Amino acid sequence: MLLSKLSLPSRRLHRIAVGCFFFLAGLCFSSWASRIPDIRLKLHLDNAALGAVLLGLPAGLLTSLPLAGWLVARFGSRPIALFAALLYAITLPFLGLAGAAWQLVACLFVFGMGGNLLNISMNTQAIGTEALYDRTIMASYHGIWSLAGFSGAAIGTLFIRLGWLPWQHFIVITSLAWLIVAVTSGQLLAQDVNADEDRPIFAWPDRSLINLGIIAFCSMICEGAMFDWSGVYFQKVIQPPHGLVAIGYTAFMFTMASGRFLGDWLATKLGIKRILQISGTLTTTGLLTSILFPWLFPALAGFLLVGAGVSSVVPLVYSAAGRSKVLSPGVALAAVSTIGYLGFLVGPPFIGFIAQAFNLRVSLGLIALLGSVIVLMASYIDFEQK
Repeated sequence: MLLSKLSLPSRRLHRIAVGCFFFLAGLCFSSWASRIPDIRLKLHLDNAALGAVLLGLPAGLLTSLPLAGWLVARFGSRPIALFAALLYAITLPFLGLAGAAWQLVACLFVFGMGGNLLNISMNTQAIGTEALYDRTIMASYHGIWSLAGFSGAAIGTLFIRLGWLPWQHFIVITSLAWLIVAVTSGQLLAQDVNADEDRPIFAWPDRSLINLGIIAFCSMICEGAMFDWSGVYFQKVIQPPHGLVAIGYTAFMFTMASGRFLGDWLATKLGIKRILQISGTLTTTGLLTSILFPWLFPALAGFLLVGAGVSSVVPLVYSAAGRSKVLSPGVALAAVSTIGYLGFLVGPPFIGFIAQAFNLRVSLGLIALLGSVIVLMASYIDFEQK
């Protein structure tokens, strides 16, 4: 609401407000992630128990995917974004206060639902601001999410050093998130772009949306591989000095975040189809480089390429899905997200099973092939008519 007093063009105010919601989402998620080790110790969870408990979050996310699309289509993205942002933030302290594994699972389920409601609604808002600018700006929003992730990790490190308990840390983040909502909520778009009462709320996605979902699926598997296995790959295969074990993950995150701020400009210059094809090629090339040349500098260069490759895929896919002529933006995003997020669930165990049967290089080699699938699927979509 305070934003309305600034002498800025209306579309700039809308863009700042939506960007603040992306920052809020990234900050809440990374704050939770930064305190997982402390919560694990508090609840005396071994690795297997922690893995089972953490399934509560994707369970809530997947459960809410069809609900999120319906709610956004029925009530509009603005009220859903406001509700979801408040819910997502207020759940954080309860994660820190959980005194038993079942309580943490229940809180994570709600946290996952709130996070996904926020994801679908704020991306629908982002599609609306894209229409105001008449060009792609989706990738920059996801870049803001990545920056918030770095910020949340840094704040978490500070509070850990200060000896704050997770629930104390999370109350601070919740208060900051609610402040963001109070300041910026008045500048969210009141009307969603492409909203049409004649469009069906429930309908089977057309071939283009399914293809977009497959592209998101392939990219999210690659992202998940980097999030969960990059450190293990450097530790077990590359075997750098102990202090450099995390350097591959850091390199990946750096180019993924920076690539998102370049993605919009490149998509405007070259087109979404061309960028997706380049992205798939970079992902495959980067993974193969790291696998075929398992030494520090080639592997590091490969991970930099993978980060650049996956950086803009999901934002550009969301942007294209939001311009669907078949479904409303919220429902189209939910349909594509449903397929895409399966990659996060399928990817990590798939890599583990293949690595156990063969080795980690073989499993990542199979993941590298998915970059080629992105290139292939992008060729079948007419983005000009999305």
